[in-house]
Amino acid sequence: MTEFGAGKAIYELRKQIQNLTSELNHLDASSPEIPELIQSANLLRTNDHLVEVNSKRSELISAYQQYSKELETMLSTVFEIQNDLKEILKTQTDLISKPKKPKTKPKKKSSKK
Repeated sequence: MTEFGAGKAIYELRKQIQNLTSELNHLDASSPEIPELIQSANLLRTNDHLVEVNSKRSELISAYQQYSKELETMLSTVFEIQNDLKEILKTQTDLISKPKKPKTKPKKKSSKK
């Protein structure tokens, strides 16, 4: 019904998202421009920086997609369990509400001698 590694997968994806977010924050905080360099060198560094940021953002989006997929799978499993429990409850309610037939003991033949 469900994969046993789903919880671990969710945990690993959440950690990956946290790491990628941290790396992006670090990249965004660093200034790609250094005033001593000439303009063309600054443009090259900016380009390299943007390529790296774009790559990390793509990884982050991918991790979020996987995370969402795992959460949807888990949610689907929860709904299946909920439906199963509803059916069990209906069955039990039907069993309780049905009138019970009294049990009659078979009459024994009496033998008189």
